[in-house]
Amino acid sequence: MDVYLFVDFGSTNTKVTLIDIEREEIFATAKAYTTVETDVMIGFRNAMQQIQEVYGTDFHIKQSLACSSAAGGLKMIAIGLVPELTSEAAKRAALGAGAKMIGTYSHNINKSETREIINSNADMILLAGGTNGGNSECILHNAERLAEFGVQVPVVVAGNKSALDDIEEIFEGKVDYYVAENVMPKLNQLNVESARETIRTIFMKNIIKAKGMTHVMEELSGIVMPTPAAVLTAAQVLSRGTDDEDGMGDLAIIDIGGATTDVHSIAEGAPSKPSVFLRGLEEPLAKRTVEGDLGMRYSIPSVVEVAGKRMLRSYLGGAEYDIDEEIQKRNSNPSFIAETDRDLTFDLAIAKICSRISMLRHAGEVEQVYSPTGLMYQQTGKDLMDLPVVIGTGGILVYSEAPQEILEASKFTMEEPQSLKPRRPKFYLDQKYVLSAMGLLATINPDMAVRMMKKYIGKVGA
Repeated sequence: MDVYLFVDFGSTNTKVTLIDIEREEIFATAKAYTTVETDVMIGFRNAMQQIQEVYGTDFHIKQSLACSSAAGGLKMIAIGLVPELTSEAAKRAALGAGAKMIGTYSHNINKSETREIINSNADMILLAGGTNGGNSECILHNAERLAEFGVQVPVVVAGNKSALDDIEEIFEGKVDYYVAENVMPKLNQLNVESARETIRTIFMKNIIKAKGMTHVMEELSGIVMPTPAAVLTAAQVLSRGTDDEDGMGDLAIIDIGGATTDVHSIAEGAPSKPSVFLRGLEEPLAKRTVEGDLGMRYSIPSVVEVAGKRMLRSYLGGAEYDIDEEIQKRNSNPSFIAETDRDLTFDLAIAKICSRISMLRHAGEVEQVYSPTGLMYQQTGKDLMDLPVVIGTGGILVYSEAPQEILEASKFTMEEPQSLKPRRPKFYLDQKYVLSAMGLLATINPDMAVRMMKKYIGKVGA
């Protein structure tokens, strides 16, 4: 039997998925502790051994691909000109490439900011600034600062093309740099694909060397992309389909984890009402946001801080809890598994808050403005009110007896009247954790990826 082998080197567990190519079915899955401190291939081999003990060895691996978020994933810093424009454009490009943003800087960086950047644990820097033909002084100043302080990580230059010649002179022989298209070539115009692909290419070539993955290439075809980028790739192909397979149309994915909650949306997000006009930076078709203060374990203290105990109690249904004690129990032991009804109820409440606030931040909002022609409405961000599909993934959703309740919390309510969150979406669940594997499969057989996601991502609720 011929199979595809897909591996997700996670920060905690390494997940292995074998796909029966002929039947287009999941043949086997397994997971083992990620041994990133020594050699990640040990954890991979442990997972493969589990599969062989159950299914034997009567299969032939036709192709093997991997994604990774081990050792914290791909950590990036974005530098731009104006916070709301080129800095934001750079941030969106990095997030779309699967990065975890650990810092965003604007205008001319000073010496203390440069030291922060140099001394950070960033794997890569995205240097932007200025529209094409516009301001060059800022990006040149920031390039000189990075070179002067001896930046050691790769720098992706994605700013004003008029400054490229000078930047190349500044960086030549001093900085490991790569050139991509300007992330904002015109005012409020977003152009992230070139930067995304450049970031992914550098990730494959350079970053895995620093993650205990030296031996990956000996047994696998290679690490194709960061895990979040694999999920976004899966979302795109599932949404838009291929020449031969119909997609599901516009959709969003909510991924609730222990440390973060990620939201991916594939939708134009243009205003749905004629009286609404857009303000600010345009939105990418494929958008990813990461909420580092929303998570089930590592980030649970900030979840309660952001939401407030009043919101948490509203989701606890009147049950009495020592909230501080419950937070400590989970935060001090990230591997804690809820088993009692009380613990399950508390986890369900935290998950609902993660779902609600992450979608609130991801979706756009609208506000009233007065113009010479009368009252109008101004939209920033994506209008997702008519979004038809929301897909849930992550342990709390996959193993919960009430995944629909968690996803329902992401819907629009009059408690947040300015929000453009989905009003009446249908909910689906990634029951077999296939999304990252399907993102990898989409790079070699997108038709099969679409068919398999339709098979394994099931509808929940009415």
